[in-house]
Amino acid sequence: MTSAMNLQANTRLLFIGDSITDCGRKRPIGRGTDNFGLGQGYVSLIDAALASGYPDYGIEIINMGISGDTVNDLRYRWVSDVLDLEPDWLSVLIGINDVWQLIDQPDYAYGSRSPDEFAEILGSLIEQALPNLQGLILMTPYYLETNKSDPMRNLMDRYSQMVEQVANEHKAILVDIQGAFDSILKWKEPFKLAQDRVHINLQGHMLLARSFLQQINFSWDRYPGER
Repeated sequence: MTSAMNLQANTRLLFIGDSITDCGRKRPIGRGTDNFGLGQGYVSLIDAALASGYPDYGIEIINMGISGDTVNDLRYRWVSDVLDLEPDWLSVLIGINDVWQLIDQPDYAYGSRSPDEFAEILGSLIEQALPNLQGLILMTPYYLETNKSDPMRNLMDRYSQMVEQVANEHKAILVDIQGAFDSILKWKEPFKLAQDRVHINLQGHMLLARSFLQQINFSWDRYPGER
């Protein structure tokens, strides 16, 4: 008998974030599997795993990622793209562009926020959604660099710590994406997963999806109908 997965039957699971979540998803609402309605990244892979491993659960996946988004961008579309869609479970992956803008374009980082401001905004958004949620999943931002003193990696780690802090405060499931990539980078060079160390290929998205599924107690050994 397998352990129960965190997601319940007939659940609507909504993903929101930046380009890593977007991956070419359908507009205005990313849903469905035809013509890559969920995009061509980790969200689609998670949907495929849930649909094949838990077909009796009837889980609905929605992808509301938008390329280039910072946490401040999420704030301006939170009502229309999260609250109005009434998810049962919510997954958030944000922070990469906040860091990227602060490092590479400090004079133009209008949407970025410092780590403390980032945590404050993210926490306020979560508090708006929590009353109507069955569950919450927060995923850490990441940068494919093993040298932790590298400026981009160092700042990304600070933002990851803020995500972990918000997750702890709101009893959310934390998916440590940076930790997962650190593990695989013992065997692979960063450019084999992402030329720019951020926009990952299918291997990277599979690792991200696998990390997510592990944290929600997904079982590859389950037979449909088991509880």
